[in-house]
Amino acid sequence: MIHEERVINLNDKPVKNGEYVLYWMQASARSEYNHALEYAIIKSNELNKPLVVFFGLDANYPEANLRHFHFLLEGLRETKSALEKRNIKMIAAISNPAEKAIELARKASLLITDRGYLRHQKLGRKNAASKSDCRVTQVESDAIVPVGEASPKEEFAARTIRPKISKQLNKYLVSLNENKPQISSHGLNINSIDLSDIAGALKKLNNIDSSVKKSKYFKGGTSEARALLRNFIETRLESYDENRNDPSLSFLSNMSPYLHFGQISPLYIALEIKNSGKKSEAIERYLEEIIIRRELSFNFCEYNDKYDSYEALPEWAIKSLESGDRDKRNHVYDIHELESAATHDHYWNAAQLEMVATGKMHNYMRMYWGKKIIEWSPDFRQAYKIMLYLNNKYELDGRDPNSYSGVAWCFGKHDRPWTKRPIFGSIRYMNDKGLARKFDMDLYIKKSADLCAEEGIKMESLTHIMEK
Repeated sequence: MIHEERVINLNDKPVKNGEYVLYWMQASARSEYNHALEYAIIKSNELNKPLVVFFGLDANYPEANLRHFHFLLEGLRETKSALEKRNIKMIAAISNPAEKAIELARKASLLITDRGYLRHQKLGRKNAASKSDCRVTQVESDAIVPVGEASPKEEFAARTIRPKISKQLNKYLVSLNENKPQISSHGLNINSIDLSDIAGALKKLNNIDSSVKKSKYFKGGTSEARALLRNFIETRLESYDENRNDPSLSFLSNMSPYLHFGQISPLYIALEIKNSGKKSEAIERYLEEIIIRRELSFNFCEYNDKYDSYEALPEWAIKSLESGDRDKRNHVYDIHELESAATHDHYWNAAQLEMVATGKMHNYMRMYWGKKIIEWSPDFRQAYKIMLYLNNKYELDGRDPNSYSGVAWCFGKHDRPWTKRPIFGSIRYMNDKGLARKFDMDLYIKKSADLCAEEGIKMESLTHIMEK
C-alpha cells in the first residue's frame, strides 16, 4: 500500500502526453520494497506508457570516493538486472543527476523521484521541479513513517519523537505489494553506461578520489543485504539486546551501508525483524534503532540545515564545550596522526583501523572514537570537522543522516547534560577503563590487527597485542 502521505507534487505542471513515465532513482536504489518505483509503475499503467528508471552518477558527488562508488555500482548492477526482469529499462549516466533528469523529462509524461533529506538532495529535487515542464512528484520510501507525518518540526531527542512515530506504526508498518508494468520499456532507445562493467564505469568517473580502496568485506546489492539480514536474524538477533554493544563480538546486522545506498528497504527489514519470532526484548531494541533512532536523524537533517556543523548543537552544549576549550589536554593529535591511528590509545587505534580496512566501525566504538577526538583536539570546532572528515571518507554509511546525527550526538545533540568534567563540560564522557571493564578489548584489538594484516595496512600502533 502506498499511503498518500508519502506522495507530494513538487510543482504544478501538467501531466503530459509523453513517450514514457520517468522515475529518477537516487535515494532508493533498489527494485523491491520501493514505494517510489511502485507508484511510478501504477502511474505508467494509468497513462498507458512505458516506465524508464534513471540513475545519475556524479563524479563530484559530495565527499564520495572510490570505496563509495564501487559499493554503489555493485548495487546498481543488480538493480538494473532485477528491473529488466520486470520489463523496465534502467539507464545510468555520468552527469549532474538533476540536470540529466530534467533533460530526460522533456520526453516524459511525468517525472517521479524518491526522497533524501540532505541539502544537496533537496536542491536537486528543487531544480528538477522548477525546470521540468511536466509534473514532478516525490514519493518517500526510505522512512517507515514519512518525516512530515512524524513531526512538523525538529525534535529534541528520541524521547520526544518516539511517541509521535510509535502511534503511527500500525498505519505505516505494512507490507508493500509489487505491481506489474503493462508496457515494456526495453524497446526505447536511450543511451546508458554499462552497469555490468563496474571497472569500466569507474574509469569513466575519472575525477573521483581513489585514495580509499573498495571494501572487500562488504559487497553492494540487495541480495547481499537480504542474505546478511537472514543470517543476523537466524544467528544473532535472539541475543542482540545483550551483546550488541560488545565490540569484541559480531552481533550487529551490518545493514547501515545498504540502507545508506538505498539497497534495502527499512520497511522490509523492520517487518522481517518484527515477524522473526525471536525474543521480544531483542526485537524491540532493534526496531528502536531502525525506526525511532534512524528517523530521528531524518528529522534532524530535514529541519536543521546546519546538520553538518557544530552550529546544529543545542545552546547548552555549545556553551559547555566552549568552556572546556580552555582546559588543558594531556594529548593533542592533528588530523594526520588521527587518520593514521597514531595515538597512545590502542582501543581507539583499533577502531580507526577497523574503519579504514573494512568501511565500517563497530557502533559502540564509534561513540568512544568520537568522544576521544573531542578530548584530543585543540578545540571542539576542530574536533567536529575532523570527525566528519574521517567518518565521511572511510565509512560506507557516512555522509548519511544517521552519521550526521551520530557525530552531533558526541557533542551533546539529542542527549542531556551530565556531570561536569574538564574539556567536555557537561557533555557525556567515555573512557578506556569503561571499555576494558565491560568487554574483551584485547580480542577486539586482535581482530583489528588481523584485518590490517589482511589489507597490508601498517599497524605499528597495534603490535603490542600481536606480541602476546
